[in-house]
Amino acid sequence: MTGWRLGYGIWPAGLVDAAIRMAVNSYSCVNAAAQYAGIAALAGPQAPVDEMVASFEVRRRLAVEHLNAIPGLSCVMPGGAFYAFPNITGTGLSAKELERALLERAGVATIAGSSFGSHGEGYLRVSYANSRANIEAAMARIRDFLAQL
Repeated sequence: MTGWRLGYGIWPAGLVDAAIRMAVNSYSCVNAAAQYAGIAALAGPQAPVDEMVASFEVRRRLAVEHLNAIPGLSCVMPGGAFYAFPNITGTGLSAKELERALLERAGVATIAGSSFGSHGEGYLRVSYANSRANIEAAMARIRDFLAQL
């Protein structure tokens, strides 16, 4: 249900009020169709979910292995979601510079870590929500682009 902004959280009692204040504008007033879809997703068969999780595990490992093999990049294994967040400081480029260059010159869309705040500088968000073939192609384009610098 990516993009539907429907979810739930489990919080320590002392943080519940702060979590509600933080989240109220992110996913309050969810439409009825999305709520029913959420119920069906949680109550329905879980085999497709297990298959999806396994597929993303393969793609996550593939993306991180490729990122770590590219000179100038280093990446820890993400614990969830479908994004890797490699450190790019070894490239000598800022996050915004690399984001733009990869898009315009290598045809690979990423998001500068600095788009998420000042502590994201030096990082790039890379999605692995794609096919293995497309992930490998994107990683090859990134590797080839950085090799030209």
